[in-house]
Amino acid sequence: MKLRVLTGITTTGTPHLGNYVGAIRPAIAASLEPDVQSFFFLADYHALIKCDDPDRIERSRLEIAATWLAAGLDPHRVAFYRQSDIPETPELTWLLTCVTAKGLMNRAHAYKAATDVNEAAGEETDAGVTMGLFSYPILMAADILLFNAHRVPVGRDQVQHIEMARDIAQRFNHLFGQGHDLFVLPQAEVEESVATLPGLDGRKMSKSYDNTIPLFEGGPKALQAAVARIVTDSRLPGEPKDAEGTPLVTIHDAFATPAQRAAFRTALQAGLGWGEAKQQLVALVESQVGPMRERYAELMAHPERIEEVLEAGARKARAVAQPFLASLRRAVGLRPMLAAPPSFRSVESTAKAALPSFKQYREDDGRFFFKLAAADGRLLLQSRGLGDGREAGGWVKRLKTEGAAVLDLAPVALAEGVDRAAVEAALAALVAAQD
Repeated sequence: MKLRVLTGITTTGTPHLGNYVGAIRPAIAASLEPDVQSFFFLADYHALIKCDDPDRIERSRLEIAATWLAAGLDPHRVAFYRQSDIPETPELTWLLTCVTAKGLMNRAHAYKAATDVNEAAGEETDAGVTMGLFSYPILMAADILLFNAHRVPVGRDQVQHIEMARDIAQRFNHLFGQGHDLFVLPQAEVEESVATLPGLDGRKMSKSYDNTIPLFEGGPKALQAAVARIVTDSRLPGEPKDAEGTPLVTIHDAFATPAQRAAFRTALQAGLGWGEAKQQLVALVESQVGPMRERYAELMAHPERIEEVLEAGARKARAVAQPFLASLRRAVGLRPMLAAPPSFRSVESTAKAALPSFKQYREDDGRFFFKLAAADGRLLLQSRGLGDGREAGGWVKRLKTEGAAVLDLAPVALAEGVDRAAVEAALAALVAAQD
């Protein structure tokens, strides 16, 4: 199996620098690595836990999708989709819920924080706590495990949820794996130097604290106005400043090279004023964010283009999710009722017998071809003529191992009357068989 990277961002507000540094930037960097299969999504089901304003969720989905694309996410290299466009996700959530201990959910940070506030206020422990809030780590586990992600870029505060996903996956593997692992155990990937970007007041940058720095919204003026509000100490220009633990310096570090970080610290120690330091921070951030802002504005003006990208991404993601969930349904006993009980046959052998297949051949003119046929023999995909048999074999190998991710790159055309989704599902089945 190719290394898989997955991450998402909750659609409850306008993206800020913390979102970009903590999730979007490292995820996009990971998507550019060779031999990596990436899944990035808008976590709009998660948004329903935190927000009951439909207009805000609708607007946020648009803004966040535009942000990812403007920041450099290539939808041809990745599966970029809305969580709510993948019906396999809530189904897997239920399968996982049935094996997850309530005690594990009791220890979730968000739930504990809510109960602590209630108890401090003298209210009932679970006042205002919905089942969505209580069990959303299971939904997050389903997001990750549905695609068997190896790496999950997250902020430091989300590491616990990755550990919970591992616990749930291990339990499921133990109960239903029959000696082999159905789920990969994911690893949290934290960019240590900027694991959680501080906000204007030094706490974690969060819309909940109203301490964020906008990424694109409001342009350079809004960026400058927000940076001007970053809390610093009262030391005057000319007095040495202590850089360690200062929110301004931590935000600067997130955008600076090692040489720029060292120079900034040296200047503060030598007496650089906080006002001038903030101007340097604005210039540094704007040098990286400014070029993306124009692309963001163009996308926001044409939401139909974003819709096309997300629909294509959902098809690509479901081509992986559908056959995998089918195997999980079989594993837990949700199987077709056949005339002859299939107990004497393994799930693996049954799936193998029903696989699509590639055929390579050479025509009289010396050109090489390949085609993909469904399990029932129906032609799905036909290549154009190639001058080298090794090239044809190479494309067959890539389609078998990478699936729909390379479909638009391969020298192929859909057979007449064949829906692209059917081809993507066939390729996903072959990828799963390779895994």
